[in-house]
Formats: sequence, structure tokens, C-alpha cells
Amino acid sequence: MTDKRLEEKLGFDRIRRRIADRCSTDYAAERVANEAFSTDPRDIRERLVLTDEMRLILMFEDTFPTSGYIDCIPFLEPIGDHASIDLLSLGKLRTLLETVRKVTYFFRTIKDGIYPHLKHAAAGIMTFPEVQRRIELILDKYGEVKDSASDALFDIRRNIREKEASVSKRINAILRKAQQEGLVDADAGVSVRDGKMLIPVVSAKKRLLPGFVHDESASGKTTFVEPAEIVELNNEISELHFAESREIARILLAFAEFLRPYVPDLMMAAAFIGELDFLMAKAGIALEIVAGMPILSEDGSLQLRRARHPLLEKALRKEKKEIVPVSIVLTKEKHILLISGPNAGGKSVCLKTAGLLQYMFQWGMLIPTSETSELPVFDRIMVSIGDDQSIDNDLSTYSSFLTDMKEMLAEADDKTLVLIDEFGSGTEPAAGGAIAEAILAELDRRGTYGVITTHYTNLKLYASGAETGVINGAMQFDAQRIAPLFQLEIGLPGNSFAFELARKMGLSEDIVRDAEERAGEEFVGIERNLRRIARSRRALDEKLQKIRATDKTLEAVTDKYQKELADIKQLRRNILDEARQEAEEIVRKANRQVENTIRTIKEAQAEKEATQDARRELQQFIGALGQKKETDRRNREEYLEKKLQALEQRKEKEKARKARRADPETRERMAQAEREEEKLVAFRAAPLKVGEKVRIKDNGMVGEISKLSTKAVSVIVGSITTKIPRDRVERITSNEFKSAVKESSQPPRQRYDAAMEERKRNFRPEIDVRGLRVTDALEIVQHYLDDAIMLDVASVRILHGKGTGALREEIQKYARTVRGVVSAQDEHIQFGGSGVTVVRFR
Repeated sequence: MTDKRLEEKLGFDRIRRRIADRCSTDYAAERVANEAFSTDPRDIRERLVLTDEMRLILMFEDTFPTSGYIDCIPFLEPIGDHASIDLLSLGKLRTLLETVRKVTYFFRTIKDGIYPHLKHAAAGIMTFPEVQRRIELILDKYGEVKDSASDALFDIRRNIREKEASVSKRINAILRKAQQEGLVDADAGVSVRDGKMLIPVVSAKKRLLPGFVHDESASGKTTFVEPAEIVELNNEISELHFAESREIARILLAFAEFLRPYVPDLMMAAAFIGELDFLMAKAGIALEIVAGMPILSEDGSLQLRRARHPLLEKALRKEKKEIVPVSIVLTKEKHILLISGPNAGGKSVCLKTAGLLQYMFQWGMLIPTSETSELPVFDRIMVSIGDDQSIDNDLSTYSSFLTDMKEMLAEADDKTLVLIDEFGSGTEPAAGGAIAEAILAELDRRGTYGVITTHYTNLKLYASGAETGVINGAMQFDAQRIAPLFQLEIGLPGNSFAFELARKMGLSEDIVRDAEERAGEEFVGIERNLRRIARSRRALDEKLQKIRATDKTLEAVTDKYQKELADIKQLRRNILDEARQEAEEIVRKANRQVENTIRTIKEAQAEKEATQDARRELQQFIGALGQKKETDRRNREEYLEKKLQALEQRKEKEKARKARRADPETRERMAQAEREEEKLVAFRAAPLKVGEKVRIKDNGMVGEISKLSTKAVSVIVGSITTKIPRDRVERITSNEFKSAVKESSQPPRQRYDAAMEERKRNFRPEIDVRGLRVTDALEIVQHYLDDAIMLDVASVRILHGKGTGALREEIQKYARTVRGVVSAQDEHIQFGGSGVTVVRFR
């Protein structure tokens, strides 16, 4: 199986031709012709990244030069071997050097982190200002050699102009004299033939004018004569032109000698320009087919999301029709997709779409899918599509199929993608189906990836088995309109709808009814049961997935409660330690107070009044210590008691939940209630923002936040703005706010804020943070989103570029946590894809 045959079967030969047609240079066209299917993940990623960066440049960068890409390598190589350069090549070289200068300047001035791979490639390319200066001394803007290119050339061209002026003056005099003598018509003028000035003489009188005949008119009535006295002047002019050519050749040879040391670097620059031309051709086709860069799969899964066949889409667009995208998922567990369904329902299109896009991906071409698609790297792609029967080779349709299967089975492994159309057809159905099932089982055993189309029921039954690596796929069909929907549904076997199609095509109803009876109830029952089994299995898978999700949630909640219990126990130990230390400190203070009292009594020489005052002061100190100790003890016990009670209540609820886990409906309701409770708690705990609705805890009044500070918020309640500490307000939902407003006699009044209007006028719906660090970019995005929410903007665009994807991930993660943000997702692939995040607000 040659690459040429494979590309023709998949349609990639037409993609390759379209890319080649966009190339400006032969270098790029040759790159397109020689670029091969790659099996190296690093090489594939490098190709894709370079093409994607060029796609973004063509989309967003107006200053990037898109013209001036020409071939210079063919004439630069001989110069290195002591050859000269011609005038045309010199003009091409000037164009190349100007393009190199513009390209290198573009990448030198672009921010770091934007188009990093292309910028790195351009970093090693030199510019040639001295070469450009020398060329400008030689050529004028029209590509001709300047008179000032050398002193000798200046003198030669001056003499040529003087001689030509003399010739012109003399021949006009001869013409006037000939007209006076009647040799030339009165309205005739000097004619120029082959660079010589000739006089149109009446043929009957041509011998009366001495000179040389050069030409004759078609009618023969006029003869073009070069006067004899002009011949010598023309000869002198010819000699001057020869001298001019020799001087120009000398100038070009001298320039080639000057250029020779620069040739290796010039060759490198010319190759770089050719590479850019190659990448621009690929990027241009990517923009035309609205393609993006998929993800290189790390777990071996193939996930095509909303994939479109580029050739079919172009054909449908001419007919003003829309293509139906297809999504295909293959994993190590389910690695073969068996597609069945009605004829002309799109089975082969799905198969070819998967094959073509996988081949484009490993060739290094962006593909028309969602940029979240993931593709693995295969060692080989093998196909059996169409009819390769040949009289010369004595191959029938089925013999051709068996030849393909023999080649596949000789090489297929878990790094192979096989594409088989109409699997097993072309021979007697029972035998063909059995052979096809045996081949399918062997491919399944080897772990081979594949997309296969078929009508055979036994293959659908094989794919329905839970232990196999094959999964059914059905092309949907509108049974009411008797029309295919061209939509693939994975997990269900397809129906051929042969009888329905026969009726639609106008086949006699008697014949169709007779055919249904001959097929028998068993055939109809198998098709019906297959679909019922698939539906039941899919419903079971969905329920199992929900149960796993619920179990995971319950485990997380249990871990959370256990952690809280451990924290409380640790807190209790810490409190007891603190209480012990505090008690020791109290004893030390009491001892000091007693000693002070004794000293006071002694110093007062046991005066009754002083002794009573000292005792009274000691009693007050002891009473204060006891009261403080009792209060602290009571507060700690109350706190611990509340935490333990709350934890016990949670544990009781957890036991109740586990007791009811056997009931799926109850479990679902519990999970839903927990989610709602967690959402409400998260909603209450999130940081307050300007424009949000809040309730004042003291009096229950509701209002809207107009300003925020570190300690307080300004809230508009009705027509009054009040400043309240942050801990005295709580966020409420819009419905809670509306309900409270209905009960209030005075609804909130919106105030006019001049500063707000000024900010709204200056607000831009797009911000560029490309090249910034994550922390710096997030700080800018945070203020930007706050302004957007405060100004009630519907949506904004954040340009962050692709790079490693870290900046995009952090920006989208943060945006989704901001209240008021409905979504934060990648821009449409045509307007930037994953290099731009679109944030939409309520």
C-alpha cells in the first residue's frame, strides 16, 4: 500500500494540491510535495505549532509581510562557485532582502511569548544592510541599472543620448526634404523598426532616396528606407550599446564578487523565507477550512469533536448547504467503531473524515474540528475503501477486498488505524459475514484502532458484546420523512431502512410487502432487539455513572467531616493547654498580689484602715479572676458543645443517607439538595462586589452595593445611601431582592454617577495581556472584569495567546469564579480559537 494510493483514497492528495497552489516559491511547493506522514510526536507537534502560529499571524498581524516571497536559491548557489549574477536575479535578490528585513523586524519587535516558535526560528536569520545599499547604488526603482552605477557607464549612456539626438535631428531633416520632393506622403512620420529610424518612402520612388531597405508594408505601397548618411551614426550608436552591455556585465560581475562571502547566510535566509511561504500556504488553507490545532493525546484515545470533512464542506458550500459535523471517540477499551445505517446516510463520510483528519494531523496540518479534539500518533494508517478490481491483475471486487485484508493482518497492531468501507461485502452474505466477523475479532484481539462500515447483522451483534473492544455506531434516519440525518450516534447499531427507502424510490408496494414477508419476523426482530439492548445498555451506563458520581461526593463529604472532627479534637487540646497556662499565670499573679498585700500591711504598721483597704483590694482581685475564669470556661464549653452537636448531627445525617443509598431516587434528591446547599453557602461566602444585592442583617432591609472598601460597603437602600461594616451585610439572590422590594413601599432608585458614565465611555471591550506573567495578567484581568460588571457590559474578549496554555487556563478558571460571569470560553476558531477567551455576563 503506497502513500500515493492511501492519499488518493483519503482525499489528502487534493489537500496537498490546494496547499501547493498557494505557494509563491518553488521551494515551498517542493516542501509541500516532499513533506511526509510523520510518526514522531515531537515532530508532529512542532509542525502543528508553527502552522498555528502562522495562522494567528495572518489573522491578527497587519504589519507582517505577506508578499515578496520569491526563489533566490537557484541563482545564489552558482555565485558561490564563482559565477556572475544577471540583472533579473539582482532584482529578485533586492526583493528577498527587503522581505527578510521586514520579517526579522516583525519578530524582533513582537513581545516575548507571542509566536515563540517562529520568533526563535527568525532569531538566527541575518539582515544584509550593506548588500542592500550596494544594490540600491546599482538598480533604480524599475529594476534597471542606474547611469551612476559606474563612471564609464555614465559616459557611455551620455554619448548614446547625444548620438541619438543627432540621428533624430538629421533624419527629421531628411524626412522634410523627401516630403518636399514628393518621395514621402505629407502626413507620414519617422518609423522605428528593430531600433533603427526609417523613412516610409512611396515604393515607386524608393530608388530616389539613397539608403538601405529594411522592410515593406503589407500592401507593398510603402518601403521603409534607412538613409545612407544615417547608417554611420546608427553604427556608432550600436557600438555604444555593445559597450554599455559590457560595462553592465562588468558591474554585475564585480557585485557577484562582493556578494560571494555573504552567500551561505543568504542561502539560509532564502530557505527561511521559503519555509515561511510553506507555512503561510498551510495556514491559508487552515483559515479557509476553519481549522485549528488539536491536542496530542497522551492516553491513546482518539476524540474528534465536531469534525468536518474539508473537501465535502467546500462542495456543499457551493450548493449553499451546511455540513453536519461528526464526533467520534475511540479509546483503548473501545478502539474500533462499527458504523451501520442506511445507504447514502453518511457512513463512508464518517470513515473518510476520521482517516483524512488523522492523516492531516500527522502530516502537520491543522484540522477542521474543535480545538479540544485529541488525536494519538499511529505508526500506520491502512485502508480498504472503494473497488480496486482489475482485469489486468485478475482481481474481482471481493478478491481486492481479501488482498487488502491480507495486507492489514500482516502489519496491524495497537499502533495501527484501519479504515474499512462496506466490510465483507462483495460475496455471498453468509460466508462474507462470517469471514468479516473473524477478521474483526482478530483486529479486536490485537488492539487495532479502526473505523468500519457495514450492513451485516452478525457484526452488529459482535459489537454489542460488553467484553469486546468494538462499539456500534448508527447513522440517524428520519423514518417519517424517509431521509437520512447524517448524524452519528455512538453506542447504537444502525438500521438499513431498506424497505422504507425502497418505498421512497417508488418500488411497487406489492414487491416491498412481499420482500418484508420473505425477510421474516426473525430479521425484523433482531434489528429491533439490537436497538433495544443498546438503549438499555446506554441507560444503564448513565445510571452507573450517576451512582459513581454520588459515591464520590459522599466519600468527599465523609472525609470532610472526619477532618473537621480531627480539627475540633486538636482545638480542644489546644484550649486545654491554653487554660492550663492561663491558670498558672493566674496563680502567679495571685501570689504576687498576696505578697504585696502583706508588705502593705507591714509598712502601714498594722493600721486598721490600711489593713482593711488592702484586704478589700485582695478580695476584689480574687473575685475578678474567678469571674473571668468562669466566663472563659463557659464560653469554651459552649463553643465546643455547639461544634460537637453540629458534627454529631452531620454524622447522623450521613448515616441516614447511607441507609437510604439503596433507593436511587432518594439518593439523587439528597445529592441535589447537598449541591444546592453548597451552592448557597458558596454564594454567601464569595467576596462582595459592586452592583450586587445584599441584606442588612440588623433590620432585614435590602439594597444594592455602590462602593466597596476594605472595612465597609456603601449600600443604596431605596433613595438613601448608607455606609455599613462588611460583616453586617450578606449577599442575597435576585429573587430574594425582588421579593423584598415588593414588600417595600419605596423601590430602590438608581442614581446618576458622572464618574461612572465617564468610565463607561472609556471602557474597551477587548484587552491584550499577551506576553505578561500569570500574576500580572490576572491582576489586570481582575480589575478589567470588575469594571465590566460594574458597567453592565454584555461580554468582553481577553487576548492572551496560546503559548503553553497556562495563562489561558488561569484566566478562564478565575473568570468562572466571578459572580455575574455566565461563561468564560475560547473564541470561535475563526477569530482566535484558544488564543482568545470570551467572557459573557448576565
